[in-house]
Amino acid sequence: MKLLRRLLFWLVLMPALLFLLVQAYFFVQILWWIDHNPSSTSFMRQQEAVLSEQNPAFKLQHKWVPYNKISANLKRAVIASEDDGFAEHDGVDWEAMQKAYQKNQKKGKVVSGGSTITQQLAKNLFLSGERSYLRKGEELIITYMLEACMDKERILEIYLNVVEWGVGVFGAEAASRHYYGIPASSLGPAQAARLAVMLPRPRYYDKHQGSAYLQKRTDMILKRMNNAELP
Repeated sequence: MKLLRRLLFWLVLMPALLFLLVQAYFFVQILWWIDHNPSSTSFMRQQEAVLSEQNPAFKLQHKWVPYNKISANLKRAVIASEDDGFAEHDGVDWEAMQKAYQKNQKKGKVVSGGSTITQQLAKNLFLSGERSYLRKGEELIITYMLEACMDKERILEIYLNVVEWGVGVFGAEAASRHYYGIPASSLGPAQAARLAVMLPRPRYYDKHQGSAYLQKRTDMILKRMNNAELP
């Protein structure tokens, strides 16, 4: 009987306790970030480690700027491109996730996640780029924590400041200077639309800026930007 209880503890109770402790850690971090800016994210640290192996002197391009120092053009473009229901949903677009699930079933592997801006932020802050349903489940938990603790403007502010925009390029300010040599506050509509379209594959488009698809998609987002609702 004692052996059975020990097995129960190590196989069930201990993993459950560790899971709850990890969620508590994430929650405390999110509470802190309500009015403090993250200095780095899981994605930043992973990329810095990889790129530093190739070049020990490598430094990430990243500079935090407040929400009002980021062009409204970029905010609208990112919402139009990545999550047009951002201002209304509770953090998850279940219809988009259903479509992504059907696509994954057809492909026989996880190729699409149907993620909202809040879900992408959850992943960037704490998780890895690995595609799996287990990681997706953790992403959903963190997403609801973010939505419960922060307003939409704060979520968008953090997202725009930490999202990956190229090889070692993170955040709107670094991206604006890397691609256009101007601050994020000065981005025009076409520049903002192009940056927004790069987000799903930033490292690829950093190296393939002449992509025909990139230009075609940019033109499409330009037409949709004015309809994007800002928080």
